[in-house]
Amino acid sequence: MKTVKFLLITITFLFSNISFLHSQNTEGTEFWLTFGRNLLESTTSLQIRIVGGAQTTTGTIYFTNIDTTIDFTLQPYEIFDYNLTSFQIAATYNVVMGKTNFSIRINTSNSVAVYAFNYLPNSTYDVTNVLPIEALGTEYYQISYIPIVPGYVFDAYAVVATQNNTQLYHNGVLIPEVLNIGDVYYRTSNTDMTGNHITSNKPVAFFAVNQSATIPYMTTMGSHLMQQLPPVNTWDKTFFVPVAVTEENLVRIVVSQNYTTISQKGGKIRTDIPGAQTTLSFPLQAGQFVELEIYLDSAGCYIQADKPVGVCAYLTNDYGLNQRSNISQSCIPGLAQKITSAKLAPFIPNVSPIIQTHYILIFTSTDAKNNTKVSINGGVLSDLSGGVWIDNAVAGVSFYNMPVTNETASYFLTNPDGFIIMGAGIRTTGSGTYYFLAGSAMRNLEVAFYANDIHCGDLENNQICEKEISFRAEIENIGVEVDSIKWYINGVEFEPAQNQETWNYTFTQVGEFKITMVVYYFENGETKTKTITGTLKRKDLWVKMRNIKH
Repeated sequence: MKTVKFLLITITFLFSNISFLHSQNTEGTEFWLTFGRNLLESTTSLQIRIVGGAQTTTGTIYFTNIDTTIDFTLQPYEIFDYNLTSFQIAATYNVVMGKTNFSIRINTSNSVAVYAFNYLPNSTYDVTNVLPIEALGTEYYQISYIPIVPGYVFDAYAVVATQNNTQLYHNGVLIPEVLNIGDVYYRTSNTDMTGNHITSNKPVAFFAVNQSATIPYMTTMGSHLMQQLPPVNTWDKTFFVPVAVTEENLVRIVVSQNYTTISQKGGKIRTDIPGAQTTLSFPLQAGQFVELEIYLDSAGCYIQADKPVGVCAYLTNDYGLNQRSNISQSCIPGLAQKITSAKLAPFIPNVSPIIQTHYILIFTSTDAKNNTKVSINGGVLSDLSGGVWIDNAVAGVSFYNMPVTNETASYFLTNPDGFIIMGAGIRTTGSGTYYFLAGSAMRNLEVAFYANDIHCGDLENNQICEKEISFRAEIENIGVEVDSIKWYINGVEFEPAQNQETWNYTFTQVGEFKITMVVYYFENGETKTKTITGTLKRKDLWVKMRNIKH
């Protein structure tokens, strides 16, 4: 028994230390960023935060419009905060609808986490994580909110091109501006654009940047929203939304395909929101959305859909006469986007009004919650402290709002069974919040396959000991008729698996194997393909144990 226990602990440790370094997630080495207008101000204060890992890392921040580069070096677990100068702000801050090159490109030698902060002193602010280039896509839906004064303050989004000759479409209509690498298209509307469909012929970065929204609807105070949204190919069908910091949060669910059915357990549907659906009794169509109010006493909200949906949560803060102000928005990844480790630095905005309390919000499976550990500034991994686990029995998921004890430290969290990490802060003596996604996977869930329940994007980081491997295809959201499926092992088609969504294969040898799935489908009368490849690493168990030991 002692030997088995040692084996399990050791393998778990190996997985928790390698998975976050290479799998497709919110960390990376190349990022694109832009900023939207905050309220009606023509100027604002902008900040970039970069969090390093265990290795010394060099990097650059490049301002496209002014052809200027800022060099930096991160020591292990160091945090780099960069406050943009007024000259740099003018080169990255979108005010007028149309095309600019107001973008920032960040490159690093090792994997980092990147965040961006847009704030007006004594007024409104919001934080977003910035997605690496590998996580970007070609199809997005706007998820935002109602402008505080429609026609005076606007909803908005900003798109950054990562390749030359990029074409954009808004609700299927071609935008006449052709974007080259680093170009930005900024669009405003005097109405809530939630559900608007934005597509491109090449991968782009998409930012929802509402100038000022009033949340909940019909309250009198508002705040800037800033959230980089994930592409539709990463959307999921099963979600859990924890309650961040306060007693209640708001949630928006946006549909990507026609005739989508959704069930929700926890909270209630808001029926007074312009443009939102008032019931889930009937299937929703692409672009339609519903708004929920969720509560701490119901332990969050469990959401299930039969087709992929996008989910965002809104952290509100009561002050005086039940007015909510300085609300903040964060996307919520599906439960398929869990990771086993994450690094972050709590975003501590040193501006007025001061945020007094800061949290790291973790949610994971209830059975595995006590496996969650945290290291501060590279210290020893230890149990979480300062909060309590809230269990949601229906979802089998628990969440924990962990108070930040060291506001200048970097935090490293692990759980071999997987988790999703958020960052949040709230002003306890008045209005003010921030809320952002701090760590999750960004796997392509549109066309993917699993080997022994390991996503193809994570195969290279996980060794499999079993000889017989079970393969399972996941084909979602391509919105067309699938004609056939072909599977390849090291470039050679395995014909018995043709048109099979599940199949088994016995690997008699150890080593690395390239597994490729090709999906053939019809679109506009033409046959097209989607291809995805994963590197399967099969090891004998005794070899794996020897490598771990030495």
